[in-house]
Amino acid sequence: MPIESKYPNVDLQVKPIYDFIFHNPAQAWPDSKVIFRDADNLLTNTLTFAQVRDAASSFGRALQSQFQFGKSDTLAIFAPNDVETPIVVFGTLWAGGVVSPANPGYTVDEFAYQLRDSKAKVVVAHASVLDTVREACTKVGIDESHILVLGSQRDGKGGAKHWQEIISDASNPGAKDTRPKIDPKDDLAFLVYSSGTTGKPKGVELTHFNMTSNLQQIQATEGGNMSWDGTASCPGIPDAPRGRGDVILACLPFFHIYGLNVLIHLPLFTGIETLVLTRFEIEKFCRLIQDQKVTFSYIVPPMVLLLCKHPAVEKYDLSSLRMTNSGAAPLTRELVEAVYKRKGVRVKQGYGLSETSPTIFQQRWIDWDKSVGSTGRMVPNLLSKLCEVGSEEGSDGSKPKEVGLGETGELYVKGPNVFRRYHNNEKATSECVDAEGWFRTGDVGHIDKNGDLWITDRVKELIKYKGFQVPPAELEGYLADHELIDDVAVVGVESKELGTEVPRAYVVRKGGPDAVQKGDDEKIIKWLNAKVANHKKLRGSVRFVDAIPKSVSGKILRRVLKEQAKKEFKELEEGNLKAKL
Repeated sequence: MPIESKYPNVDLQVKPIYDFIFHNPAQAWPDSKVIFRDADNLLTNTLTFAQVRDAASSFGRALQSQFQFGKSDTLAIFAPNDVETPIVVFGTLWAGGVVSPANPGYTVDEFAYQLRDSKAKVVVAHASVLDTVREACTKVGIDESHILVLGSQRDGKGGAKHWQEIISDASNPGAKDTRPKIDPKDDLAFLVYSSGTTGKPKGVELTHFNMTSNLQQIQATEGGNMSWDGTASCPGIPDAPRGRGDVILACLPFFHIYGLNVLIHLPLFTGIETLVLTRFEIEKFCRLIQDQKVTFSYIVPPMVLLLCKHPAVEKYDLSSLRMTNSGAAPLTRELVEAVYKRKGVRVKQGYGLSETSPTIFQQRWIDWDKSVGSTGRMVPNLLSKLCEVGSEEGSDGSKPKEVGLGETGELYVKGPNVFRRYHNNEKATSECVDAEGWFRTGDVGHIDKNGDLWITDRVKELIKYKGFQVPPAELEGYLADHELIDDVAVVGVESKELGTEVPRAYVVRKGGPDAVQKGDDEKIIKWLNAKVANHKKLRGSVRFVDAIPKSVSGKILRRVLKEQAKKEFKELEEGNLKAKL
């Protein structure tokens, strides 16, 4: 039987995102409340609730008038975090468009693939990455006049206009409403790209209702703990200052679904002030918490590791932090306990995927030190079930075999925040979403009697580097073209130093094992790293092998290589221990 949430269902609003956020009858904060503040220019570069709302509608009108941008047209964003990003996002949504954010660390070919697949009509980019954007746009036929600049800098070459330059006098907040009619349950709001295990990234189609549902699900579980004015509280945890209320430090990338919903949408939905950090740096992170009395931050496990071990952390007072929420990858009990012992920082966990908008489980504040290691309880308006690993839907219509509460199985979920489909990829959609709407997550674990989910493994072969997904097959596709390689397999191995999984390549050298020469591994690493984004680099090294283990059907047996890596790591640890003794 499907498992229901322990939270009561919420009466979900069905509205386009712009209306849901900016025409909210429950809004308690004034329009003049500062929501976004640039962490590098705290006093001068700020945006109030009203400023985001009005600038977004002006930008939406400008898109319509300048580019004939209409309903379902796509705008791609290629930029690090910027305080102006919410304006571009909501302006696109106001105009009925679809936002497709991309990692600004992508290479030209990687970004060109997303532009081509999403059929982007307009590209908004930071000045620092304009060269990559120009080249990618040229590859797919997007004219330079359709590239807009985001942020305080301008295009040094003068070819691309700043987004503010396209807003004409007619595009003011009081102008006639020219928005198209939106069906929240059917019309797309976002097209985010999630790497698969079979090569190129897949476009995840998220509707307006997918995203607003998840905001309401999150608020139903978190809403009583944080507030814009400091009136919220949680037993055993210090309150936020009265008047100013909670302050969030936004250090996760806005192009990632995790940052997109909780750091762009949620602050405007709750009225909570958010400091926008362009990129994470441990010392700046700590200094901002201390100086700005930050009360909350969404983080990932490698950040927790730095808080545990980096020497600079000792210099700062982090006591204003009421809570942090870690997601995107599993976090161990040891790290949670270590960071609290060192700096008094509380860490709870959550779990989600791009396909679920993203949050589907999260720890309650009051349980942060009780169910340590779990991802917490299922959000409301969601159903889940656990099925035997490998027990898939049969061609005869038979369903996967469910396991009981407390038993380990693959997690399936169903609810209003589950994505519509993979863009232009019917095969991938049918492989993980059945006719009844059950989404197969590919993650393995169990749900205990308290309703807490414990993720123990994953069926998917994805490598997760600091929360970013790395598809082994994509790297293998590149490596197969290298002149020194006959055969190759890529798997994720744990890096104790980085506190995350990293890609490692197992290579059959052309000419056989005897042909391996000193420096071959470094040549391969350097060659691949020049072709891929930062998070896809071969940080786990290259290992030369006689043959790649495969099944009779030719499928790479990655588990064999993973076990080999674990054995190698264990032997290394034992050798280090003996050396110390």
